[in-house]
Amino acid sequence: KKSMEQRVRQLASGAGLLFTRAVQFTEEKLGQAEKTELDVTFENLLLRADATKLWTEKIFRQTEVLLQPNPSARIEEFLYEKLDMKAPSRLTNAELLGQYMQDAGKEFGLDSPYGNTLMIVGDCESRLGAAERDFIQTSAISFLSPLRNFLEGDWRTISKERRLLENLRLDLDSCKARVKKAKQAEAKAAVSASLNCYLHWLYFSQAEHELRLAQTEFDRQAEVTRLLLEGISSTHVNHLRCLHEFVEAQAAFYKQCHHQMQELQKELGRLPNAFSLNSAYAETNPAPSSDDLHSPAESDTLKIEEVQAPATGTRKAKVLYDYDAADSSELSLLADELITVYTVPGMDSDWLIGERGNQKGKVPVTYLELLS
Repeated sequence: KKSMEQRVRQLASGAGLLFTRAVQFTEEKLGQAEKTELDVTFENLLLRADATKLWTEKIFRQTEVLLQPNPSARIEEFLYEKLDMKAPSRLTNAELLGQYMQDAGKEFGLDSPYGNTLMIVGDCESRLGAAERDFIQTSAISFLSPLRNFLEGDWRTISKERRLLENLRLDLDSCKARVKKAKQAEAKAAVSASLNCYLHWLYFSQAEHELRLAQTEFDRQAEVTRLLLEGISSTHVNHLRCLHEFVEAQAAFYKQCHHQMQELQKELGRLPNAFSLNSAYAETNPAPSSDDLHSPAESDTLKIEEVQAPATGTRKAKVLYDYDAADSSELSLLADELITVYTVPGMDSDWLIGERGNQKGKVPVTYLELLS
């Protein structure tokens, strides 16, 4: 029975406290009560913490989208994580494409140019997909996890202490209001009967005592909250380190992809090309890089502006790969575009003169498919 009475009293006390805070909050909003203002430094810490939470959340969500564009897959991974279960292994899009290409190559036959090329490209796509998988795993551990830990750990603690500080601030201001009213009532009762004056003095003394307690609790909580807010600086340092790791992982991933595609281009350049008139040359001479093709000696002797197209012997050519000109004597190319080409006396057999409108320059033979 005594335990039940204590529970009822505790419940009533809690309800009374909530009501007092609600009244104080409402009067502040209506401009009928004074509000204790925090110092400027504290306010700046609050603003920086809010900005950190806002942008960390946005960066975290968008990084998730970058690493896994499929929303259904993200929801599935989230559920497995919350259930503390390991998510099933999932092929990346590139790995799935590579698998389809290789299956198609087997279906069409490795002895056919198309089937053989499908096998080669499919193998490259599978390697790209594996590299993407490694990049996703690395980024999730080194970048996403620290951001998630902040949002689900440190920020929740900060939010909890801030709510407690706000409640204690409402209690403090409510006590200040009661002291102010008690002081006014005591002043009015000073001219009345001594008993009435004594009662008002007791009420005023109790209100002052409650104010001192409320002020002490508020100051203590303000210090706790301040320390947590100042810890945001350490959070920034940690996130900066994680950002560097993310950039390094991303750079390594793209570098690996670039290398794989360059090797694929070279390997395809070695294959017989059924629709190209210069397939025999491409079979024994892989498509070199722009650095390998550039000949400084030839650039110095051949003046492109003086070269004139012959009356006969010009041909159309389709560009097979993008090519960046190494100097002003060369012509940059875009894959799949059509250009006019021809040879000039004394020119290296690896090169042709290409024209596109008013533009003219040397172009590498192995980057072209000569058309009849």
